[in-house]
Amino acid sequence: MRGVTQHNLEPGLIPIFRLFVGVMFVLLSLGLGGYLSREPPDYFGALMWGFLTVMIVLLFWRPPRRWLGERWLPLLLWGASLYPIAADALANAALVQRGVTDPLLLETTRLYFWLLIPLLLVSAQYGWRTLMLFCVGTALLPVLLVLPVADRLDFAGYLGAAVVRLTLYTVAGYIVMRITSAARQQRIALAQKNTQLTQYAATLEQLAIARERNRLARELHDTLAHTLSAVNIQLKALDVLMESDPAAARRTLEATQELTRTGLGEARRSLQALRARPIDELGLGLALAELARRAAERAGLALTLDVPAQIEGLSPDREQQVYRITEEALNNVVRHANARCLTVRWKNGRLMIEDNGVGFASDAVAENGHFGVTGMKERAQLMDAALKIDSAPGKGTKIVLEATT
Repeated sequence: MRGVTQHNLEPGLIPIFRLFVGVMFVLLSLGLGGYLSREPPDYFGALMWGFLTVMIVLLFWRPPRRWLGERWLPLLLWGASLYPIAADALANAALVQRGVTDPLLLETTRLYFWLLIPLLLVSAQYGWRTLMLFCVGTALLPVLLVLPVADRLDFAGYLGAAVVRLTLYTVAGYIVMRITSAARQQRIALAQKNTQLTQYAATLEQLAIARERNRLARELHDTLAHTLSAVNIQLKALDVLMESDPAAARRTLEATQELTRTGLGEARRSLQALRARPIDELGLGLALAELARRAAERAGLALTLDVPAQIEGLSPDREQQVYRITEEALNNVVRHANARCLTVRWKNGRLMIEDNGVGFASDAVAENGHFGVTGMKERAQLMDAALKIDSAPGKGTKIVLEATT
């Protein structure tokens, strides 16, 4: 049997193996005291109880699995396949030595049960060659082991049981193998489809971004660029008329002012489309909370979040600046902080973002390439707010934004 790794192990195989061994261990343990005291003794039960004790350790204790690596499962299956056969032969040989010849006491069919679970596991995990090796081996080996005492027991019964077991196990194993193979192929096909869907979704996302950029480029070209071009023409006309026809120059100036107001309105409308959509859909509070949760998830951080669902008192422009400052701060935590904990808190118009990461020298922000910090300060100035960054190497970073000042 080939080695088995976590990547090619059939789902559910190990739990089934553990369940079988655990249940049989409990059942055999209930009759442990009477195996050797009854008449005739149940040598097979005693031997199997000892074997299951070892299997319990190997199946439920982790170190053997680490030590054996890929050989762990094949060794367990070999043991589960061969040991019951050896125990059956030893038990019957011991009974024959005690003079027992009754076919009812010399069991020939118990191997059907004890080899069934190994058969199912081998069929599910391995290919046709391994399955046939199992079926032929488990049918032939019991016959070979009882040959020394064949004249004192029902050898024909042993031989018949071996033939029947070979036939039944081959058919049953083949059916299980085919079902498992079909399920495996379906899982592979599903994984491939999921990969294709992921790639398709990424492609659609890139196309959507490209289309949106093109739309915004057209929007700005049709509004801002046309307006500026018209203003430029009007200003040239104003320069010509300023001395020769002051009245016409004034009318041109008024038309230019009106054109400027119209263009400014169009530009604001276009720029409104660039606002962060989460604010429009969720509100600032929920949008900030979602930013924090996504950042903590990406970096594996323990998150302390204290942000109300609704944040009132900020104009749309100030909400936009708060959102972008928070986004940049959290991106810096994910990319550079190497932190374990993150705190995001909003209270009384004050935003606080703190991590316990590596920190940085606040007076060397530009030199260290933290241009995002400069952008945050510029956004804070645009909204006439106070932004304080407290950081030092090895002491984490704390950012405080007084958003309602």
